[in-house]
Amino acid sequence: MTKNHAITIQALFLEQLVVQDENNIVSDMGGEKVILSIENGKYYNLGVMGSQIWDLLKVPVTISQVIEALLEQFEVAREVCEEQVVSFLSHLLEERLIHIKE
Repeated sequence: MTKNHAITIQALFLEQLVVQDENNIVSDMGGEKVILSIENGKYYNLGVMGSQIWDLLKVPVTISQVIEALLEQFEVAREVCEEQVVSFLSHLLEERLIHIKE
């Protein structure tokens, strides 16, 4: 495990606020968000579910609030939802597409 990866895992707690990083160009392509990171020059296609999560991150929101919003929309076990959301947000954090709001 790299040092940065360990920091990312430690950084994500359910009550922490996360928000979109402003240094991205975002397009909506048929209900899916495609992001161009100005910082690293990479494109990211978030898919349908990732796009819904992305929309929730327009304003600082806790990870718990993201999970609750998804649980209201989809029939999924809370544990599965938590695991998937934390994994997805960890990836976005590693790619510097979102950041933790202090």
